[in-house]
Amino acid sequence: MKYVIGVDLGTSAVKALLVDQSGQVVHEASANYPLYHEQSGYSEQRPEDWMHGTIAVMKQLLDLDQVSAEDVEGISFSGQMHGLVLLDANHRVLRNAILWNDTRTTTECRWIEERLGPLLLGTARNAALEGFTLPKLLWVKAHEPDLYKKADVFLLPKDYVRYRMTGHIAQEYSDAAGTLLLDVANKRWSSAICSAVGIEERICPPLVESHACVGTVTADFAAATGLSVHTKVYAGGADNACGAIGAGILSEGKAMCSIGTSGVILAYEANQSLDVAGKVHFFNHAQQDAYYAMGVTLAAGYSLQWYHDTFCKTQSFPEMLQGMASVDVGAKGLLFTPYLVGERTPHPDANIRGSFIGMDASHTVEHFTRAVVEGITFSLRESLDILRDAGKKIGSMISIGGGAKNEAWLQMQADVFNCEIVRLTSEQGPGMGAAMLAAYGSGWFDSLEACADAFLRPALRYLPVPDHVAKYDQLYRLYQQIYQQTSGLSESLAAFR
Repeated sequence: MKYVIGVDLGTSAVKALLVDQSGQVVHEASANYPLYHEQSGYSEQRPEDWMHGTIAVMKQLLDLDQVSAEDVEGISFSGQMHGLVLLDANHRVLRNAILWNDTRTTTECRWIEERLGPLLLGTARNAALEGFTLPKLLWVKAHEPDLYKKADVFLLPKDYVRYRMTGHIAQEYSDAAGTLLLDVANKRWSSAICSAVGIEERICPPLVESHACVGTVTADFAAATGLSVHTKVYAGGADNACGAIGAGILSEGKAMCSIGTSGVILAYEANQSLDVAGKVHFFNHAQQDAYYAMGVTLAAGYSLQWYHDTFCKTQSFPEMLQGMASVDVGAKGLLFTPYLVGERTPHPDANIRGSFIGMDASHTVEHFTRAVVEGITFSLRESLDILRDAGKKIGSMISIGGGAKNEAWLQMQADVFNCEIVRLTSEQGPGMGAAMLAAYGSGWFDSLEACADAFLRPALRYLPVPDHVAKYDQLYRLYQQIYQQTSGLSESLAAFR
């Protein structure tokens, strides 16, 4: 039997899947690593921690009697987007990586908007937000100029790990699209943007397709993990692009809801004509010459993690969520906004903060749990509404991530989004998408669509309940008012954080 490995380099952990030629996950492993928050709004990681975690999970995957290293034909990657890894001329890391959820770059974002004007949306196809890579580069240039002068190339997180695995520097289009430096339509670094903002184009890495082979495993990495030096390594994709591949979002009309640390509503685009005016992201897909439009809730699963750790630590997640099924739609008049770390869609606001609205003495922990889950789902609907207003017809969605693990939440998605929600038989998200890129790159299939047909199978379908849809529509309109009525308060309270 032959195998591929899909590596998902996430924000809190790296996860790897060993997948056989029928699409079955034979073995999986994960390793956690820390986040560093030196100041409010800062979020960093040490690239070496990613390496330690990746080596550990590779060793675990190969610790099976029936699997030989020579049987692993290919490896590919999914990775957290936007994070800045700066390397010097010897390709050594210059500083901690600044992550996607770091919000220190508001000043740089406003300067980018002023400097680029219509070039920003016309070429990069995205608004300037704190999470993107270009504002981080400009922050380092302004605040750490001596360090910036030493920079020879920048990489994104998974591309750095892949470089350490192969010795080859490269970046693929789906991640490059999240830097604000890519000419999305023409698939090249934008000389015009680089020149306008004072970033030397020489520090931008070579660009490749997501399914391109970028080398084989080095002798050192093979010795550390047990892999073979003959195993081919493929470029991979951004986590959301790989999540889309792993959910089969590979043709027009397909869409998904993904709930991890952040939450995503994503719709496939066959060409670049969709005009979302910067209200949601528009990126190159990890499928060649395709695109996707995407809205993001920054603290989706993270809101639930925070709620669990703060109020329900003695319960498991399934136990905590079980209680919300006994609570009616609307959590007895209690609303929650998941703005714990600011927000991205539709409110690009680093200062907004979350809230519970409507609390009274009759509310129990079950009401609060349901309110948190409903609030996350309402936030995701705001992205869905933007896509529908732009002309996307979305009558069915694949649900992946944490939101696909609970039946009450799956039904809630169907009701709030007013569309069919589909759960897959084996939902492995971005890690499966990475494995599929390795399978396609290794020649197992003629296309990613053919791979999806073989690897992915629907399990259950959830249809909207008309009475719930009507109630959620009313609650959603109230939810939408909260941002406008609390943004000023959040701005004023920032002085006390």
